[in-house]
Amino acid sequence: QVQLVESGGGLVQPGGSLRLSCTVSGSIFSIYAMGWYRRAPGKQRELVARIASGGSTNYADSVQGRFAISRDNAKNTVFLQMNSLKPEDTAVYYCNAARVGNNYWGQGTQVTVSS
Repeated sequence: QVQLVESGGGLVQPGGSLRLSCTVSGSIFSIYAMGWYRRAPGKQRELVARIASGGSTNYADSVQGRFAISRDNAKNTVFLQMNSLKPEDTAVYYCNAARVGNNYWGQGTQVTVSS
């Protein structure tokens, strides 16, 4: 059974930084495209950043230049480095592992940006 466990969320002041981690177990991590999504209160879930199995990345316009996604295949872990955080980044952040015919989600981690 594939499991995704996120960590690293919390409360941070505007302009601050956080680093989210997501560790995958139960499958071959390197074959999956990994993504971070978020859901803010009253809004739909949206893609934040994605990294393919080959390492190519893409970002939502709202986080381009502030967030960076990376992966460590040896540790079965994907990271999201979030810098210059804004109050509008407040949301529950979810890790996703995707491959043709398979789609897995973590339980989510809360990120709150507030002074």
